[in-house]
Amino acid sequence: MTRFLAGVAAGAVICAWAGAALAADLPGKFEGVTVDAKLIGGQQYEALYARIAEWEKATGAKVNVLSKKNHFELDKEIKSDIATGNITWCVGSNHSSFAPQYPDIYTDLNALLPKEEIDAFVPANIASSTLGGKLVMLPRAQFDVSALYYQKSLYQDDAKKAAFKEKYGYDLAPPDTWQQVTDQAIFFSSPPDFYGTQYAGKEEAINGRFYEMLVAEGGEYLDADGKPAFNSEAGVRALDWFVNLYKAKAVPAGTTNYLWDDLGQGFASGTIAVNLDWPGWASFFNDPKSSKVAGNVGVKVQPAGSSGKRTGWSGHHGFSVTESCANKEAAASLVWFLTNEDSQKLESAAGPLPTRTAVWEYNIKQAESDPYRKEVLSAFQEAAKHAFAVPQTASWIEISNAVYPELQAAILGDKTSKEALDTAAAKATQILEDAGAL
Repeated sequence: MTRFLAGVAAGAVICAWAGAALAADLPGKFEGVTVDAKLIGGQQYEALYARIAEWEKATGAKVNVLSKKNHFELDKEIKSDIATGNITWCVGSNHSSFAPQYPDIYTDLNALLPKEEIDAFVPANIASSTLGGKLVMLPRAQFDVSALYYQKSLYQDDAKKAAFKEKYGYDLAPPDTWQQVTDQAIFFSSPPDFYGTQYAGKEEAINGRFYEMLVAEGGEYLDADGKPAFNSEAGVRALDWFVNLYKAKAVPAGTTNYLWDDLGQGFASGTIAVNLDWPGWASFFNDPKSSKVAGNVGVKVQPAGSSGKRTGWSGHHGFSVTESCANKEAAASLVWFLTNEDSQKLESAAGPLPTRTAVWEYNIKQAESDPYRKEVLSAFQEAAKHAFAVPQTASWIEISNAVYPELQAAILGDKTSKEALDTAAAKATQILEDAGAL
């Protein structure tokens, strides 16, 4: 990466002057230019993409969306493009968990956008979008940390409260620990019609959830020397949480095939009691057009593990511009437009957390007259206090792809949790050794 940066340093200086010129008149004019883009797909992102037509009208340019997939599939496509030398597109969706894998394909947005625009973002989000001194992506209003959604009526049912107290010896209330989630998930479940909870069961999604549960149990994923350390007693406790709920049929049988859209639709269907999920679903869950639990949704800070630490795996989405883009100024203008104040107000109105300071302030003020929105913002502000990023290794996604089948094997009962974690740790070690990190 250092050699690559040295090779483009002179070009970056020249681009900085071009960026300064562009800064005077964002979004700029780019008549006849077509910007090819690869974007994350999903229902919760479509409202923002509707704004692309506004950018086209303002600039005279066109946007050609080549792909619209979830980040896992998009990651595979980008890696294929790298392998075949086919980075011919300009704008790509990015994520703080994925970005360390391929910083060399993206240009430095510091050289293309005005400093005052970049300074308008929350500094921590800009810091985690910067790799090797390059601002490789501009954060959108999709800062992610999970809080706990729950069906309020379940906790207002006198018969359920009495039965729960008799069985578990404490009052039924929205859970504050993962042990309480376990108790309540088993108590509420009535398969195949109703389940206590759910979790994403494949790809980085299950590895990330395992990672945050590991931290909450007092463990660490990589030790101080960068070696895998998750096959520990804390790791076994963390994985056993997933295993035991699956054995108890307190989660849907298909959970090992679930990703985020499945979880969102599941909770909205009214068949899940409590659901650890991202802020982007908040509006969807409380909209009667999309959700059977609308008007019945409570939100609170994520639970704590046995160590007293709360789960808090976090990251954020953004947009990047490729080094090979033929018109970086137009691409940077589009990226700016999709992350500017108006765009962030639009996205965050549906629940996602913004990454611009002014939009945070705006949303807090707007929520004063909306009890549900106020509850959501309060819960996620508290959740953000416990947020932590993935281990800072370029091999995170590759390790996730090797680890998650082992986690699935334990959940499905094919291996014990310790066997699965020992095998996963050996695979992760080999990946890091091959990458020269160990």
